[in-house]
Amino acid sequence: MLDRISTKLGDIIRDISGKSTITEKNVRDSVEQIKLALLEADVNLRVVRRFVNRTLEEASGEAVLRSVSPGQQFVKVVHEKLVGLLGGDTAELELKGPDTQSVVLLMGLQGSGKTTSAAKLGKRLAEQGRRPILVAADLVRPAAIEQLDVLAKQAGLDVYADYEAKNPVSVAKAALKRARKEGHDVLIVDTSGRLQVDQELMRELSDIKRVLDPAESLLVADAMTGQNAVEIAKAFQEQISLTGVVLTKFDSDTRGGAALSLKTVTGRPVKFIGTSEKLDGFEPFHPDRIASRILGMGDVVSFVERAQEQFDEAEAEHLRSKMATATMTLEDYLEQIRKVRGMGSMSSLMDMLPGMKGAVRDEDMEGKNLKREEAILLSMTRYERQNHRIVGPSRRKRVARGSGTSVYEVNRLLKNFDKMRQMMKKMSKNKKLQAQVMNRLGGQN
Repeated sequence: MLDRISTKLGDIIRDISGKSTITEKNVRDSVEQIKLALLEADVNLRVVRRFVNRTLEEASGEAVLRSVSPGQQFVKVVHEKLVGLLGGDTAELELKGPDTQSVVLLMGLQGSGKTTSAAKLGKRLAEQGRRPILVAADLVRPAAIEQLDVLAKQAGLDVYADYEAKNPVSVAKAALKRARKEGHDVLIVDTSGRLQVDQELMRELSDIKRVLDPAESLLVADAMTGQNAVEIAKAFQEQISLTGVVLTKFDSDTRGGAALSLKTVTGRPVKFIGTSEKLDGFEPFHPDRIASRILGMGDVVSFVERAQEQFDEAEAEHLRSKMATATMTLEDYLEQIRKVRGMGSMSSLMDMLPGMKGAVRDEDMEGKNLKREEAILLSMTRYERQNHRIVGPSRRKRVARGSGTSVYEVNRLLKNFDKMRQMMKKMSKNKKLQAQVMNRLGGQN
């Protein structure tokens, strides 16, 4: 995500951050390069001008130019201004207590991802202990109700749908009544969209909003449309009044123009981002973390949070014990491959670690390598995975045939696994090496 702007700004920051002394000309040249990078990223012109003026004003002061590490101070200023552009503090959902109903109204143009976002948000809230119900109020798009029904089943959520309904306001009233009766504390309402923002759509949304009095009115916008998303958000804000924005397809957005412009232009924060087509691909928008990733500084906090979702403490301690005694088996390794894949693509994980952005370029090839290793391991018997020393030449041929790979690839996996076990054992006994690795991961953030 945001690869294009991240690459350019990362190069600029690396160039100036290592300088022991910088001049006002250095600052102006760097800010000029940043300005061009922002414009190429399709950031709103007014937003760019404001960013440039504020950054120049603060970065040209004596506090930066005369500091012990002026390059680092300049980076700090740029980071703070980027965080400001992205919205400042993380904007949470403003929901009522669990003893009453909170309505989240989703709106946007056709094809922006409202229906999928409704299911993703519902799944997230359910995991937090809420009792959400999805409401199918899109009565215009063919199969919209069916799509929401299917997604609700996948996410394990209740859904209110009336296939015979003609009036979305009536659907909203009936859904609210059912939510009160069944004890649902959050209604997530999927509304109809249009190819263009028209008055009919706005009147319909106004009527639904008046009936439901939503706690959150969120615009769902496609991040890849750049300034179009910003203009659409501005129109909705002026006519309907928003509380926030959900940016879909954020994982495919290489430029970042929408994310960097929305808060300044509309005055409303980005609250969530869609990071994949899976129902789990939905995250809160953290401006400070996104700014760090744009500047190539990593995002260790998000990395740790993803890891915690996959690994519980007891499992981690058990694995650590096995690593310390070099008794980790291929069965353990197979389980770790699956958990790492559950955290996301290797390239996205590397982007979260300081200095590692771009370490994995070809996501397709990287995904194939993981799948290939998994196929090899699954072609072994459970006994072979628990005792990999017994996998001799004849067994290796059988495994290669069963996994659709070659004996060479099977040999390489087994050889690398042995090396990894010995390295882990050595590291578990070397406190200094552990400290160096942890400092590498977290010390720069």
